[in-house]
Amino acid sequence: MTIRVMIADDQAMVRTGFGMILAAEDGIEVVAEAADGAQAVELAVRHRPDVVLMDIRMPRLDGLEALRLLTRPGLADPPKVVMVTTFDDDEYVHRALHGGAHGFILKDAGPALLVEAVRAAASGEALVSPSITLRLLRRFKDAAPAPRGPNAALSSRETEVAGLVARGLTNAEIATALSITVGTVKTHLTNVQAKLPARNRVEIAVWAWESGLTGN
Repeated sequence: MTIRVMIADDQAMVRTGFGMILAAEDGIEVVAEAADGAQAVELAVRHRPDVVLMDIRMPRLDGLEALRLLTRPGLADPPKVVMVTTFDDDEYVHRALHGGAHGFILKDAGPALLVEAVRAAASGEALVSPSITLRLLRRFKDAAPAPRGPNAALSSRETEVAGLVARGLTNAEIATALSITVGTVKTHLTNVQAKLPARNRVEIAVWAWESGLTGN
């Protein structure tokens, strides 16, 4: 099945760059581009994308407000929204993830992570940039309770994967560290999310730290 994507960003060069990256991928089609949040909401209704790549700071209507409108209760088959921005302020991350975003990545994260975020969102997962995960985890440590014991429901390999997520590794880096494929890493992460349960990498990382899997 082809993943239909809309790109919402007020910079034409960013829209063009993202479009070129996604066009080179099998099974992904860019169906619309929006220059601001209001246009993004309009075009989402018209083109019915599966995934929306949404900048945060845009004219007329910012990305967070557009996210709220695109994911508000009562909508039939709303798109999965991935926030993509140069701003990595923790408040934006929290508001985006609690506002229904299926991912949050920085614009300098690279083409591979951009594509991975689109595919993850289309499958119902929420991918958060490893750099953001690691920073939020460090912030969490300052106010977190003492570590607890690991959850016995996870297999030993799933536990290893969760610990590496908490250290800020990407899926590719985890695959290299454990000598497994990226596809296997994704399978383990899906299982971890279901067993904990956790909505995204940040929540997996928090659990891993609480469980003493990061050496803290």
